[in-house]
Amino acid sequence: MKKKLLAEFFGTFWLVFGGCGSAIFAAGFPNLGIGFVGVALAFGLTVLTMAYAVGHISGAHFNPAVTLGLWAGGMFPAKELVGYIVAQLIGAIAAAGVLYLIVSGKSDFESIGGFAANGYGELSPGGYSMVSVLIAEFVLTMFFLLIILGSTYPKAPEGFAGIAIGLALTLIHLISIPISNTSVNPARSTSQALFAGGDYTAQLWLFWLAPIAGAIVAGFLHKTFFSKH
Repeated sequence: MKKKLLAEFFGTFWLVFGGCGSAIFAAGFPNLGIGFVGVALAFGLTVLTMAYAVGHISGAHFNPAVTLGLWAGGMFPAKELVGYIVAQLIGAIAAAGVLYLIVSGKSDFESIGGFAANGYGELSPGGYSMVSVLIAEFVLTMFFLLIILGSTYPKAPEGFAGIAIGLALTLIHLISIPISNTSVNPARSTSQALFAGGDYTAQLWLFWLAPIAGAIVAGFLHKTFFSKH
């Protein structure tokens, strides 16, 4: 169990450090930033790389919504839920702490600003409402879990799950960075909101509720309609 929790810690650390780090440092770099497409690829690549690095140890969840969705789909034991979620949260917060240390060392540093945190209303990159963000996060997380559950199912082609899951997360970000800055991951949202503070922290509830609800619905859908075939 210790190895599983360490794998979840490091995997979630890499997801936040690589994904949010690309958004903070490289997305809008003067005249030659990687933009939304680059950030989307960065998030997908973090999951793809760590899925192959530690997936054989922990299953490569790196996300409380994924852990709960797999549990709802009958593919993860309830007794390991709390340990996995705690490890993911610690990994995400540790990564955000390292990102803060780096960004605060910039010569003209004044404030971390939004720190790649998620938000709705005035905190949404495109000004999308709470309801819009709630729907987007629910639907995107539901499909993310359907892809995870399907690609890791015993009857699925072996060895390709990490690619499918990484590309799915890339697609999710391509769709929703303008909507909510893309969460589909309560640990990722929590780590950035804790440092960004203010209204980002006040809005954090949505980025727990919507992804977890979407993941659990996907788990039950997969167990009911797909896993018996």
